[in-house]
Amino acid sequence: MEDSWVLVERKGCAGVITINRPDVHNAWDREMLLKVESAIDAFDADPEVRAVILTGAGEKAFIAGGDIADLESRRGIAHFNDMSEVIQRVFRRFETLEKVTIAAVNGLALGGGTEIILCADIRLLADHARLGLPEINLGMFPGAGGTQRLIRQIPLCRAMEMMVTGEWLSAADAVALGLANRVVPRGALMTEALAVAEKVGAKSPFAIKLIKRAVQDGAEMPLSAALRYEQALISLAFESEDMHEGCRAFLEKRPAQFKGR
Repeated sequence: MEDSWVLVERKGCAGVITINRPDVHNAWDREMLLKVESAIDAFDADPEVRAVILTGAGEKAFIAGGDIADLESRRGIAHFNDMSEVIQRVFRRFETLEKVTIAAVNGLALGGGTEIILCADIRLLADHARLGLPEINLGMFPGAGGTQRLIRQIPLCRAMEMMVTGEWLSAADAVALGLANRVVPRGALMTEALAVAEKVGAKSPFAIKLIKRAVQDGAEMPLSAALRYEQALISLAFESEDMHEGCRAFLEKRPAQFKGR
């Protein structure tokens, strides 16, 4: 795989990962996924990176799912299991990163493209973006977490309709359904994504880490247990240097300087 198929760069406090295969609509394959995983690991280890933005090259496609030629060439359960293990692991890594993740959706997001959006904390759609899970048209179904994440994020009947018909959603429809935060003019997409990253970068990294743990772990618990879990996590926040810095900054009427401790 060419290194240029996945572009990795720092822009201020944001780490930006760009899928760069516009000739195949930025489709996933196994080696690309491993490259994205390495980029996530590197940004996770960099304390100067406060948010990670995932986007696609060009204006036509964000990520148009898996590389169909690659998928069709696979034979035997072992080959499919190998790809499945990698894509599930990488998507979960992106989802559970303890920094804010932003999907800057610059065009078509189909199959695995929509499934990775379901893993992002904040989802910005260019006005011409379209989302969909068309795997049913190939005799498959969403297997990168789509069947499980989608039913947890939108009404079951709408999730089922998307999966069994394979129909696409416009950017406006995706926002109305609750799958994305907002629609952005296509020329302003990355500017908006970087602006969101800067807002996040001014906040406490430690508090953000705790928020993500409370939300993701708590969602799997009964409410009574989740509230107890939240109580334990807020106690950690009260003990942090960031909390005391935030309070001092408020009282002194100055911007807080959070260090993530």
